[in-house]
Amino acid sequence: MLAAERGAAANTLAAYRRDLTGAEEAIGDLVAADGAALARLGQAWASLAPSSLARKSSALRQFFGFLVDEGWRADDPSAALPHARSRRPLPRILSHAEVEALFARAEEEAASDRREAVRLLALLELLYGSGLRATELVSLPLAAVPRDAPFLTVTGKGGQQRMVPVGSRARAALSRWTALRGEGAGAGGRLLFPSSGAAGHLTRVRLFQLLRELALRAGLDPAKVSPHVLRHAFATHLLEGGADLRVLQTLLGHADIATTQIYTHVDSARLVALVNARHPLAVRPARG
Repeated sequence: MLAAERGAAANTLAAYRRDLTGAEEAIGDLVAADGAALARLGQAWASLAPSSLARKSSALRQFFGFLVDEGWRADDPSAALPHARSRRPLPRILSHAEVEALFARAEEEAASDRREAVRLLALLELLYGSGLRATELVSLPLAAVPRDAPFLTVTGKGGQQRMVPVGSRARAALSRWTALRGEGAGAGGRLLFPSSGAAGHLTRVRLFQLLRELALRAGLDPAKVSPHVLRHAFATHLLEGGADLRVLQTLLGHADIATTQIYTHVDSARLVALVNARHPLAVRPARG
């Protein structure tokens, strides 16, 4: 149902499978589980972070809702699942100086025209310059590289496609990379970042490793750097520069603008200044 009706991404399906399998290992057959069995999950999940507990409970609620819809159960025991008061964590970001340090090191290494160094610079440009998710980036087809229009066509979560801008720096890095990438074997020949692995392209894990290694060489704390942190930095720095929240939602591929609104926390001072400067009441003198 998740795959066929909701178009859930492969990573989402894998996460649901892990959550359901883990719950079944803890309490037995989920299809036959009652409220008392589900209540025992609270103890099994006691050490989990609130966000993890909330995700697992959500997966089970959807599972039991599916069973009821399909007529496999007459009741829905999910009310007995443990609840977590979870505040959405604020995104980790990099400062402008930290981003500059990363790029300075990547550009210095790419000056040698070494294949791996040029590839890393292209990856970095697309992560920070276009805000791509790690999976979206590593699985890009070669056909997605812009020829005339400065946009990439990206397939995001749920198979949804969107257009993302590619700046002049990123286009230059991509041109250097495509000249060096060569033709891969099999499916990799059709991919922008081919690899000899089973996926045919660079993996998310390897991308994560490459960025942390680069951070270490750039004198930064590797624990602070990841593909998603660079995506957060893209969003946050765009907002700082005055980008519209709806535009940012489109660029990031968020289905719900509430997801995008998490980035506004970093720019609260600018937003207050904007209200003070632009709101009609701001120009009216206060009465004594």
